[in-house]
Amino acid sequence: MLYIWHIERIIEEILEKHSLPITYEANNQLSAPMSFNVSNNTLSFNYLEVNGFLSKIKGNESKEDIVKIIICHEIGYYLTFQKHRHDLRTLMYGEDEEVAELQEIIETNAWDYGRALVPEELVSSYDDVRDLNRQLVKGL
Repeated sequence: MLYIWHIERIIEEILEKHSLPITYEANNQLSAPMSFNVSNNTLSFNYLEVNGFLSKIKGNESKEDIVKIIICHEIGYYLTFQKHRHDLRTLMYGEDEEVAELQEIIETNAWDYGRALVPEELVSSYDDVRDLNRQLVKGL
């Protein structure tokens, strides 16, 4: 099991390595392993949800490496919003189709930008986690 301080240490290392001005917090009310809030530039994580997600991963990577992959994906949201000025009003007030289309664009960009942050030896595992996430989202 990874504890809060383990996850915080990994986040700090990644943020420092890439010189990213992102804050982070543990949030045990979060219903997902991690989330990036663009409005306050904060990466939140729920260590219980993180460990639950880790239990679904079948691979050769360490728990710490999988957490690195998850963090890089979340940082991908930060990079998406830095590079693209999405109209967030669409997410709040748009029609269902508009919202779904924009969410898909943001999600794809987050995975793509996050992939550029992972160490070369984790790229294949990053792609595997991306595929697993797609399956989990679709309920497969």
